[in-house]
Amino acid sequence: MMRNRRPLNPEHQQTHLPMGGLIRHRMKRLFLILAGLLCFQVLVIWTVEDLSLFESLWITMTTVSTVGYGDFAPKTLIGRLSTILIMFVGAITLLTLIVSDFIEYRFYRRERILTGRWIYKMNDHIVIINTPRNGGQQYFMRFASQVRSVPGYESIPIMLLTREFPTGLPPELSDVGMVHYHGSGFDPEALKAIHAGSARHIIVLASDECDPYSDSLTFDIAHRLCERNLGNRTTVECVSDDNRSRFRNLGIRTVLRPVRTYPEIMVRSVVAPGSEKVLEDMFNYEHDHPHRYDLKLDDLNWADIVSALVRHGIGTALAYIDEDDEVICHPPTTEEIEGKGLIVLVKSSETPSVELVQEALDRYRAFLANWHNGNNNGNGKPAEKTGRPDSSGSQADL
Repeated sequence: MMRNRRPLNPEHQQTHLPMGGLIRHRMKRLFLILAGLLCFQVLVIWTVEDLSLFESLWITMTTVSTVGYGDFAPKTLIGRLSTILIMFVGAITLLTLIVSDFIEYRFYRRERILTGRWIYKMNDHIVIINTPRNGGQQYFMRFASQVRSVPGYESIPIMLLTREFPTGLPPELSDVGMVHYHGSGFDPEALKAIHAGSARHIIVLASDECDPYSDSLTFDIAHRLCERNLGNRTTVECVSDDNRSRFRNLGIRTVLRPVRTYPEIMVRSVVAPGSEKVLEDMFNYEHDHPHRYDLKLDDLNWADIVSALVRHGIGTALAYIDEDDEVICHPPTTEEIEGKGLIVLVKSSETPSVELVQEALDRYRAFLANWHNGNNNGNGKPAEKTGRPDSSGSQADL
């Protein structure tokens, strides 16, 4: 064996360096060599030829670029020999190598981006770790569309840290501005590659939304993030409610159940921390839940209805059902409501009956009538009906 045989290229001995860095380093070295040759040629022409410094620079550049206008030409033997040298070494050899390395670097970069191994320079972005077991592409598309509709998030970059797309992201995800890095959240190098420390929000999805054992993987990732003091900007999914306190004690800002069909809940928990608690309560009967009450609505405005239900401890009115069975959310507060039902957020342990709701509305109507009759003007005329009492009235008055 030839033990002292030298490698063809110096970078063959530097296997610890990434290929992209090797190519860039080689291109910089070739540019420096080319620049040195050009400076040497300019000085030679300026010395041996009857030309000014600018004319020497001009003839050198036209020679190395193989243009050769012919307005200037070397006349001495030394000038011609140096021109031949710069033409073959600089123009033909070095420029060809530089262009070849540039093309190679572009192909290398494209391949790394497709396979999720390109390290982007990101800041103030959203990081999503893991991919839903089923319907991941649809989930990410809906998440992106929802988060882009939030003011201040219209153009925020979204980075996925996952192993689910080894051959590249689907075009639909790339079109909405998502990029990915092929790796796992428990890999410190992967967390460094996605610039987790400079992210605005970090989301850790459950690897399996139906398996409580996936919480162990989520906990490991959350622990690594908290070690980097990133718990205050992290939202995690927890399959088992028994594990929620563990994430809270770890320092995680937001913990919620996996809800794959509604990525809007995840968006709300990210941009408005705390709102996920209200949304989660609507999906179960543990604390509060939306309840429908079928009753006639015809002479109260929305502010009256909300006030009546809150004052009587029934709940919070969320919407009403009009005569066409359409659910109307956030109606105008001063217009009279005409409908046949209410959607009210009530306590699951003490759900009021429809009779109690009807009684609360009737008592509020009586209160409004007494208030109008008691507010006569100086001529004995009642006050206009559009007036409403303030919130200082006690519940006993109602």
